[in-house]
Amino acid sequence: MKSRILLVEDDASIALVITAALEAEGYKVSHCVSIAERDRLLAEGQFGLMLTDVVLTDGDGMETLGRVRAAAPHMQVIILSAQNTLDTAVRASDTGAFEYFPKPFDLDELVRTVRQAIGASESVSAGEVAEDVAPGLPLVGRSAAMQTVYRMITRVLRNDLTVLILGESGTGKELVAEAIHQLGKRSAGPFIAVNTAAIPGDLIESELFGHEKGAFTGAVARRIGKFEQARGGTLFLDEIGDMPLEAQTRLLRALQSGRIRRVGGTEEITLDCRIVAATNRDLVPMIAAGTFREDLYYRLAVVPIALPPLRERADDIEALARHFLVRAAAEGLPRRQLNAAGAALLARQPWRGNVRELRNFVYRLALLARDEVIDVSTIEPLLALDRAQPPAAGVPRSEPAADFAEALASWLTQEEPAEGELYSAALAAFERPLFLHALAATGGNQLRAARLLGINRNTLRKRLSDLAIDPDEAVGRI
Repeated sequence: MKSRILLVEDDASIALVITAALEAEGYKVSHCVSIAERDRLLAEGQFGLMLTDVVLTDGDGMETLGRVRAAAPHMQVIILSAQNTLDTAVRASDTGAFEYFPKPFDLDELVRTVRQAIGASESVSAGEVAEDVAPGLPLVGRSAAMQTVYRMITRVLRNDLTVLILGESGTGKELVAEAIHQLGKRSAGPFIAVNTAAIPGDLIESELFGHEKGAFTGAVARRIGKFEQARGGTLFLDEIGDMPLEAQTRLLRALQSGRIRRVGGTEEITLDCRIVAATNRDLVPMIAAGTFREDLYYRLAVVPIALPPLRERADDIEALARHFLVRAAAEGLPRRQLNAAGAALLARQPWRGNVRELRNFVYRLALLARDEVIDVSTIEPLLALDRAQPPAAGVPRSEPAADFAEALASWLTQEEPAEGELYSAALAAFERPLFLHALAATGGNQLRAARLLGINRNTLRKRLSDLAIDPDEAVGRI
């Protein structure tokens, strides 16, 4: 005889569909709509599995799972919820739930998971329900694409498996790495992030593994590397796809052995950190081309997590925009609100720079909007300014570095700086229009211009003085 299933769901239509699907599989389903009924049924009989909603008529279904564990320690639990946030996914994981299903869910997948849960050989250990995760989780979004990401994150929180985060620039790869750290078992340790592409091949060992005094010219003191700095915590290796081949070899050796030596040292140091890597590159063709080591790829991609571009999660744009307005206000920018028409306009934009581009645009809105409520009339001019020269159809927008290189080359054909003056002359030539634009956009307000530029106000004042820029000169330029 198949195990009995307890379904705790106050939505009658969902309960009817689930019950019919499970009874068709031969299971006997008992249905209730409240925590009180749930507890009564558990006291009266044994169940092999419970499927429960979170928000019930008389309370939070997850908050009361402690006494469910006490009453039925061997019963598996599957969480169902319309509160499709990372917070909910993590709470479900912390309860020891067999699986978490955000609504709407795939019924066939739910039935398959029920079979797996009932057939699982290991019982779920009884334990107290974890308290709510602290506010301020770094990820925002309830789209189906983000639900997949949340579920992958919850699977790696209670282990030290190496994670490889894949996604376009601006999709939030470092935020996912931070979430894995903050919510995982190493949260009490440090989170150390390093851009591996920025480290020259001949310095990779010193940067990652450290060095002893006198190990090479300029090594005037012992230096602790990133692996040791991350002891007890998480080491985030960003832009791993741009790491030089020689550096890849040295990293692979460390990951394979689990030990490192400081440059110039003899002591073997055992690694004690979780490794999370990330890249915006497609590593598979790079492996075929011989520019990325296949063995390093498999060492890093024990658990791959693919982040969707913002165009594949347009349903999240409004929530993200409102979130960034709150963040902007907390950081000292004017408090703004977004009306429905403005949110709809933002949701229709391509956001080639993904969440990062949206965030920067919303911060500009918060800074430059004249009214508290941001609407279409405020958004459209800034969009037009941002996209004054859109790329041709089918042609991706140029990378900023390429745009700058072209502008620099054009400038050099017109200017001939004296020997030794190229750096300062080029810097002045490009800083001047940048500062003028920022001042014009902020009505000459230096504090707001500094925030817009992301630099210290004193730094801005000094550069304005060095470049002989009068803040009033900029007003009205745009």
